[in-house]
Amino acid sequence: MTSAKPFQNATPHLPEDFDSRISGVLPYYSCFHQETINFIKSMPSIPRIWLDTGCGTGSLVNKAIEEFPTTKFLLLDPSEGMLNQAKKKLSSCPANRLELLKASSTQEFSQELEEKPDIITAIQCHHYLSREERARATGMCYNLLKEGGVYITFENIRPLTEEGIIVGKRYWRNFQLDHGRTDKEIKEHLKRFDTEYFPITVEEHLELLRKTGFRTVELFWYSYMQAGFYCIK
Repeated sequence: MTSAKPFQNATPHLPEDFDSRISGVLPYYSCFHQETINFIKSMPSIPRIWLDTGCGTGSLVNKAIEEFPTTKFLLLDPSEGMLNQAKKKLSSCPANRLELLKASSTQEFSQELEEKPDIITAIQCHHYLSREERARATGMCYNLLKEGGVYITFENIRPLTEEGIIVGKRYWRNFQLDHGRTDKEIKEHLKRFDTEYFPITVEEHLELLRKTGFRTVELFWYSYMQAGFYCIK
């Protein structure tokens, strides 16, 4: 997952336990991946190149590679540990369908690509960034995409009001309690809001994506304090 500090991972979990814990922290986490796949399957053509930035342990690509048998996947993450886990998880995939890029945050990415991606996904990775870094990361995704390419991002979001933040945190707390997390763990997690990760509102997301230059910008998924957006260049 992309961090505000290049080559660091802002998640409190180690790469090897990330998969086992994330579903108890983020409501509908597996849906983020499935809805991304469902959306891309609805596009008029199959993507040739798909770049997943903030790829973590490769869970999204592990699902998508079966659904898109002719697509080549590029994996990018600022954490070497995450990339190593992704390499292990995807070890049975044909080598010509995968490329692990050099560890980098999205906004600092500088590696030359042989071909512009048709799809770029960024799932739960840019909310660790400051507003300036987030704008740079979004701009990087726009510039990397081919014309007509699609950018899909899911992020933690900020409710529109202070009361909404309080309600959202209570809602989120109950989800984590139901999934076996302790009060101490939940308090530590919710304290990270505006201290370790910096969510922006749905309206601010839409404004940023439009300002970046995408010709089509849409909200297509929203629950708890997470949202998904798709954009077409």
